[in-house]
Amino acid sequence: MTTETLNISEAQLVEYSQAHNEPAWLTELRKEALKLTETLEMPKPDKTKINRWDFDSFKQHETTGDVYQSLEALPEAVKEIIDIENSENLIIQHNNTLAFSKISDSAKNDGVIVEGLADALVNHPDLVKQYFMKEAVVVDEHRLTALHTALLNGGMFVYVPKNVVVEHPIQYVVLHDDNQASFYNHVIIAAEESAEVTYVENYLSNADGEGNQLNIISEVIAGANSKITYGSVDYLDKGFTGHIIRRGTADADAKINWALGLMNEGSQIIDNTTNLIGDRSESELKSVVVGTGSQKINLTSKIVQYGKETIGYILKHGVMLESASTVFNGIGYIKHGGTKSNANQESRVLMLSENARGDANPILLIDEDDVEAGHAASVGRVDPEQLYYLMSRGISRQEAERLVIHGFLDPVVRELPIEDVKRQLREVIELKVNK
Repeated sequence: MTTETLNISEAQLVEYSQAHNEPAWLTELRKEALKLTETLEMPKPDKTKINRWDFDSFKQHETTGDVYQSLEALPEAVKEIIDIENSENLIIQHNNTLAFSKISDSAKNDGVIVEGLADALVNHPDLVKQYFMKEAVVVDEHRLTALHTALLNGGMFVYVPKNVVVEHPIQYVVLHDDNQASFYNHVIIAAEESAEVTYVENYLSNADGEGNQLNIISEVIAGANSKITYGSVDYLDKGFTGHIIRRGTADADAKINWALGLMNEGSQIIDNTTNLIGDRSESELKSVVVGTGSQKINLTSKIVQYGKETIGYILKHGVMLESASTVFNGIGYIKHGGTKSNANQESRVLMLSENARGDANPILLIDEDDVEAGHAASVGRVDPEQLYYLMSRGISRQEAERLVIHGFLDPVVRELPIEDVKRQLREVIELKVNK
């Protein structure tokens, strides 16, 4: 059986699953999800028409990559974004192949699990099943979540036991250097009660991505009194059609902080949502976006506050160049029962071209009286007086625009809680601006 548009059959997916020694529950879930792609509706992102976007075409379901035996053997592109001397917890995915793994002895001795998802499905199938598509994301949410589940071909699994603090950040690097590769990666970060972990993710391209897919989902589960810091710098080729979901669930007194540099070159739909289930749980969601060419970017940042005395804060800045356009949806939602909670957000978009477009939509949904909430949003073009002032000092227009962009984004960049993410993000912003 094949779907109407996908160039893969149920038999091929079963063969792939069995070849990777996946548990029977995932094989069955793949089959169910593939059938669901025939009936489920597509997501409906606000103010963005995706009916002509191609989310189905891909050249190969699995594209192999090299395996590296040491840090010194890693490609130069990877070495540039990691600290070789201090990389204690590192996973490299080369195209769809788990290429390198290094986990500190202290983390292993504390019972921390850091594995590529394919290995975790073999080594810890019941534990993965406990978290996979159970809370913040479900298989039948819409057609693209079902498609992701059916075609899953990479990702990470991180599990931190109760009371364990992971000393060194865990870094996951995905290197794309084969123009046949698509990514249906799934990441699970689970921290038990009073655990703490910092996770950093990087996607980078060294090849054309035309005609390929980026359909990734991350699930972040924070147990009571735990803290998870999730950083990412995404910089994939413009050929990828992108659908990205990153969602978290926080129990009582837990914290989930996001620091995201959304620098992919292609058009993309991005959903970053945190559910503050427990009392006194908190989430800070900070993101930076730069759009170039004819990119279309729809970014929904959402914090839903169920518990009492929860705190949700959304901060995002975007710069649109050339003919790029973006829709920023910021949603702070305090549910009934979430008394004494606080929801605040700030969204700002700067356009540096007559053809660039930006739209910022701050939304507050409040079902309680005894709360604090607020928002700020702005969309505007670059102030010509700023450029004139800089150019009058002998600076070229290109350099003046570069300085304005960095100045506009820096209030968010400098607030990001992970130093490596700050450094990488500033470098990628420079690359995009100077293209």
